[in-house]
Amino acid sequence: MENPAKGTLQTRQVLLLFALLGISRGDPEPGSFSVEEEMPSGTFVGNLAKDLGLEVGELSLRGAQVVSNDNRQPLKLDINTGDLLLMETLDHEELCGSTEPCVLHFQVLMKNPLQFLQIELQVKDINDHSPIFLEKEILLKIPENSPVGAVFLVESAKDLDVGNNAIKTYIISNNSHFHTKMRVNPDNQKYPELILDKALDYEEQPQFSFILTALDGGSPPRSGTAVVQVVVVDTNDNAPEFEQPFYEVKIPENSILGSVLVTVSAGDLDSGINGEITYTFSHVSEDIQKTFKVDQKSGEVSLTASLDFETIESYSIIIQATDGGELFGKSTLRVQVMDVNDNAPEIAISSITNSVPENSPETVVLVFSIRDRDSGDNGRMVCSVPEDLPFVLRTSVKNYYTLETEQTLDRETTAEYNITITVTDLGTPRLKTQHTITVLVSDVNDNVVAVDADAGQNAWLSFQLLQASEPGLGEVRTDRAPGERDAPRQRLLVLVRDNGQPPLSASVTLHVLLVDGFSQPHLPGPEAAAERAQADPLTGPLVVALASVSSLFLCWLLLFVALRLCGRSGRAALPGCPAPEGPFPGQLLDVSGAGTLAHSYQYEVCLTGDSGTDEFKFLRPFFPSLPPQSAGEETEGKPAVRNSLGFS
Repeated sequence: MENPAKGTLQTRQVLLLFALLGISRGDPEPGSFSVEEEMPSGTFVGNLAKDLGLEVGELSLRGAQVVSNDNRQPLKLDINTGDLLLMETLDHEELCGSTEPCVLHFQVLMKNPLQFLQIELQVKDINDHSPIFLEKEILLKIPENSPVGAVFLVESAKDLDVGNNAIKTYIISNNSHFHTKMRVNPDNQKYPELILDKALDYEEQPQFSFILTALDGGSPPRSGTAVVQVVVVDTNDNAPEFEQPFYEVKIPENSILGSVLVTVSAGDLDSGINGEITYTFSHVSEDIQKTFKVDQKSGEVSLTASLDFETIESYSIIIQATDGGELFGKSTLRVQVMDVNDNAPEIAISSITNSVPENSPETVVLVFSIRDRDSGDNGRMVCSVPEDLPFVLRTSVKNYYTLETEQTLDRETTAEYNITITVTDLGTPRLKTQHTITVLVSDVNDNVVAVDADAGQNAWLSFQLLQASEPGLGEVRTDRAPGERDAPRQRLLVLVRDNGQPPLSASVTLHVLLVDGFSQPHLPGPEAAAERAQADPLTGPLVVALASVSSLFLCWLLLFVALRLCGRSGRAALPGCPAPEGPFPGQLLDVSGAGTLAHSYQYEVCLTGDSGTDEFKFLRPFFPSLPPQSAGEETEGKPAVRNSLGFS
């Protein structure tokens, strides 16, 4: 029966091989699915296998799973049928707000080989919200001298639905003074305007009311109503006018609450109460009302809530200046939010392998993805691992990485690696996120040295030297006493072998020097001796001394030869020094050479008695016939002269 653990290991190795082959594949075309909001859990979304052109069994065989960009997982993949099912009820307004279309992005991770498939899920809005007026009664004060065709703004209704289900039109109940017209502001929100059809008369009708109705585009349509109360006021001839019809400011998203963005200003030619101006926001969204405020007297627009570039990049605000007579002027303020690097990168782990065999290079250890919510350089990221570790990062899909072994590992050197993955963005200041994983290196039988780092039976060693007497100890012994006829240098080849399966071996050459009377316990090898000779600090001075002695000897030899030549020429030119005959007089000194000299040489020393100086000349050698002297007879001479010449 096959060992289950061995089968599991082989399966993992095959999975890793397919994963490596799959990483090199290009990005596939994304699959698209759609579902309406508020659908219950378990709702069928689509068949992934059919959409991607895969066999149903291939999903199960390759261990397909759905991975989202965040921790939320609203989809479930049935790998037996290939069906995508909802795991929770989706709310378009909660997921995307007013953004249309509302698209959620997912990835399908498949192994054997490793492959990422991108899919999109579009959440369709349904008409589940009715338009609502924040105020059920709207008060509208209009001067009696307002001309026919004058436009008056009223508060708009709110509808959380988007697209065709959002507010489509406004209507009013029958009256003789107004009709309604719908406008669209810079935020793409629809609001109503009341157009004056008939002049007002304060004395005839000081006030009246009608119903304003907001209708959305759903089927069937939903509606919301409010009562408009019109109050006719006495004459005010001039409406306020802004100094600028358009204001634009740029503000970083990390601005301090209470910061003043801009101060708007309007003027009114009227005097008294009709010239007093009040500043307000007109037809703005709830987000603008929560984020900004305008001082009614000074016109300062300040920040009341934190900004987030990743949520809203810009705001368009209509500011209304109203005088005491209820006349008004309008100006538009555009606030551009500037991105700052306030979001650190995020790491999402998809797959991890905690143990890697030491003889498996280019093995996938970890699969993960990264993202940064910032934009521009603030959202660009660099992913890295320490360079001193034998691991490398590879990527085939944007922001998806695999951590692989770069080379063959060695468990005997390092049995465990703590790998820190660092993701740094390119913003200012740079933000980074780190994630540390631990990878264990599993042992294989790959070491055979004199000391085997393997464990268990793999570490039993045996040594062989021809016929080794103790193969388990590694000791080298002599079989007999060395003799004079034996070579002084012996070369032995030692073989060491472990007891693993398969058995591995290694060899080393041993040089033995036979020395007579050697008392030192250790004789260094030739390499160590050469290194010590090169490192000896006395080598330089010895070379200099040897060169100096050689130079002095050469100079002395040249001087000796020169004196010899001068002596020969001097004797030939001296007339008063004949060759002596008979016994030597006291002024002559005989010097005989022995050993390496082949002849006897005779030198003549000429001395003057009154000069106080001694002179001598080197003459050519001659060989006189001297009479034999009797034993004990001494030759006269001056020993002082002999000694002064330095002869011995």
